[in-house]
Amino acid sequence: MTHYKVTLAYDGTNFAGYQVQPKQRTVQGVLQKALTKMTKGQPVHVDGSGRTDSGVHALGQVISFDYPGNIPAESMLRAMNSLMPLDIEILKAEIVAADFHARYSAKGKRYMYRVARGYYTNPFNRLYTGHYPYKLDVARIEIALKDLVGTHDFTSFAASGGVIKDKVRTIYEATVREDTTTNELIFEFYGNGFLYNMVRILVATALEIGNGRREVHDFQRLFEVKDRQQARGTAPASGLYLKEVYY
Repeated sequence: MTHYKVTLAYDGTNFAGYQVQPKQRTVQGVLQKALTKMTKGQPVHVDGSGRTDSGVHALGQVISFDYPGNIPAESMLRAMNSLMPLDIEILKAEIVAADFHARYSAKGKRYMYRVARGYYTNPFNRLYTGHYPYKLDVARIEIALKDLVGTHDFTSFAASGGVIKDKVRTIYEATVREDTTTNELIFEFYGNGFLYNMVRILVATALEIGNGRREVHDFQRLFEVKDRQQARGTAPASGLYLKEVYY
């Protein structure tokens, strides 16, 4: 067996998320089907750095797997790409040590969230951005995001019904910038790990702060109350991108 680390990008629009699900088109399912075709029927299990939800995109998802035989990394890259649908691209393939695991070896992740600010929905961008046509004070958002940096209990920002009990995570960077050419806000969050829907809830909360519906330092209050219902909103999946995984 040869152990591979593969980095890929995908448009999540037509996937029911990353993880294999019965009778659903998923990223993991497409990858495993392609690799099993390459082995002429011998199943290959793929481990991902994390699960992305339905409609969420990736610029740098990472997977790892054992493959029977010894194909050079560049040949693995070409072979996998030849079997990929148009909404997945294999960016890089590497042969790595057997103990490397795409999920458990990860030290951190970076997510990006794009918010379209036009009054009307752009039909060509609607599947790749969130949309917020209301008044925003970006300076308020910049101040608020500084409160996210550090180690906090993110219970208020975790989707209800999650099975992970430990909601403490560390955020190293939380930024927002304006892209005047596309009339978008670009959020980025870099941390040691993220809870289910956490980034989308953080973005929805930040937008409400920018709109004046919340106090500038409301993130601090929400850390204390540990109540998902008080954070309320969840930004659409379409604007979220897994940008990079760090090892």
